[in-house]
Amino acid sequence: MTTVLYAVTGQVGVVTINRPESLNALSTEVLADLNAVVDQILADKPRVVVLTGAGQRAFVAGANIRQMAGMTPRQAEEFSRTGNAVFRRIETLPMPTIAAVNGFALGGGCELALSCDLRLASSKAVFGQPEVGLGICPGFGGTQRLARTVGIGLAKEIIFSGRDIDASRALAIGLVNAVCEPEELMPAAMTMAEGIASRAPAAVRAAKAAIGVGIQTDIDSGIALEAVYFASCFTTEDRSEGMAAFMEKRKPAPFQDK
Repeated sequence: MTTVLYAVTGQVGVVTINRPESLNALSTEVLADLNAVVDQILADKPRVVVLTGAGQRAFVAGANIRQMAGMTPRQAEEFSRTGNAVFRRIETLPMPTIAAVNGFALGGGCELALSCDLRLASSKAVFGQPEVGLGICPGFGGTQRLARTVGIGLAKEIIFSGRDIDASRALAIGLVNAVCEPEELMPAAMTMAEGIASRAPAAVRAAKAAIGVGIQTDIDSGIALEAVYFASCFTTEDRSEGMAAFMEKRKPAPFQDK
């Protein structure tokens, strides 16, 4: 059975971690399949990507503990580096990514969701970084992305305590963008994805790139970088059409990524 499914609907790519019998736990096989799907996404160039988990119980419940239990320190470091490399590829995809979190998002699952640009959660979703209860710390970027998303103090509380977070608290602390009833999660994620896909693709990609690089530098460097991305949009036909439509008080023609 393929551990990661991928399909394109219109202008939206949908990625599904497909190990429901194991609560979609991450193993070396899953990471390899996910890495291959990233290659396909880069080839297909959908305008937006939605990432979710198969079944009703879990987005990704974590990494494969049975596999990790027998690792040496060297093997553990390699496993961490492999997961981080795949998650970093997802994080730096040129198009926006949306995690549709339909259940448990613990450990590596929370870290995978954090590697996406936006997160929608089912009201039954559960987030957490429980690694300290297993005698380890997060290894797939949790110590880095969680602090950047919810702030250092909350990230430390979540990681140090290892306690679970329900969907309502995840929304309150800014870990997710919205909470939906379970049956509404994927329709809401697709509606959000299609809305973003309807905007000028080059402009959306430029905004994502400017935010991604700028957040890691000082404000003056970030503003200078923004000006470069802003200027790059003026080379596109979509910019010409968008501004012409505004001045002519009409709806723009569908953006063509030109």
